[in-house]
Amino acid sequence: MNYTPQVETAEISDADLDAVSGGLAAGVSGGAFLHSASGDVCVDMFAATFAEGVVAGASAGAHAAAH
Repeated sequence: MNYTPQVETAEISDADLDAVSGGLAAGVSGGAFLHSASGDVCVDMFAATFAEGVVAGASAGAHAAAH
């Protein structure tokens, strides 16, 4: 008896592969960091666009130095 699993292969086009893997996406991100004697401030931003929609976000943080 042959217990080797049978596997069928098929060709897939680039367009079909894009649909399976989530498609093409573009994005941008940036940030700023300010350091001073009195403290630090950090701001981060990002945005990305996909075939299904757009996602964006931002965050900020601050640290005050104690003397």
